[in-house]
Amino acid sequence: MTFANVGRLGVQPGARDQVIELLTRPGAELGRHGCLLYEVGFNDEQPDFVYVSELWESAAAHQASLQLPEVRAAIAEVMPLLNGQHDGHRFEVVGSPLRG
Repeated sequence: MTFANVGRLGVQPGARDQVIELLTRPGAELGRHGCLLYEVGFNDEQPDFVYVSELWESAAAHQASLQLPEVRAAIAEVMPLLNGQHDGHRFEVVGSPLRG
C-alpha cells in the first residue's frame, strides 16, 4: 500500500513562480527515500496557490523524508514565500486501474 499527500500552498503575491522553481529543482534524494511521485503545479484561477501531489512507498517514508538535510533546506527556503494558507489531503492508496 502506498501513501499520498496532496496539498495546496498559499504563496505571497507574485511568489508563485519562485516557489515552483524551488520545489521542482532536480534532485534524486526523494526517490532514494521512498518517493514515487512528486508533482508541482498551479491553477490560473487561483494565482496565489501552488499545488503539490506526492506518492510515497509509505507514510513512514514521507515522515522520514522531512528529516533529510536537503528537504529541510528546501523547506527553509520556501517558508518565507508562503502566506500561511494551506490545506490538503493525506490518504493510504488502496489501488489504481493503472497498476494492476
